[in-house]
Amino acid sequence: MLKKKKTEVYALGQHISMSADKARRVIDQIRGRSYEETLMILELMPYRACYPIFKLVYSAAANASYNMGSNEANLVISQAEVNEGSTVKKLKPRARGRSFPIKRSTCHITIVMKDISLDDEYVEIDSLKKPKWKKKYTATAYYDMYSSGGIWDKK
Repeated sequence: MLKKKKTEVYALGQHISMSADKARRVIDQIRGRSYEETLMILELMPYRACYPIFKLVYSAAANASYNMGSNEANLVISQAEVNEGSTVKKLKPRARGRSFPIKRSTCHITIVMKDISLDDEYVEIDSLKKPKWKKKYTATAYYDMYSSGGIWDKK
């Protein structure tokens, strides 16, 4: 019986105190990228959601190096998803005996990393490929209406 070598590892973060939509905005930027490129992107993005996602990506890479013995240069984020978690509901007292509901949303983030050295499907990382087309530089001449006088020379 042949045993297939495991090529994917994952890291799961549950009950992260953040809206799922705000976390998805960051996750959409890193899906399908290499590990090193992802770390650079997450360090430079100005969103609050970047820090917990950064920790999860780092944890998934540590899982890959410990469990599979893979190199960090060969890791690619194959799946990244954000699901809504439970919502904490509180009541804030307001004037005249009224109350105002406060909803504190949470989310669950899953990062799945794949080692491309163990998988035959990946030959080259898409984001690091050079474009196949060549740029053709064409000179364009713009008509300058200000140098000829234009509208303002008329009396």
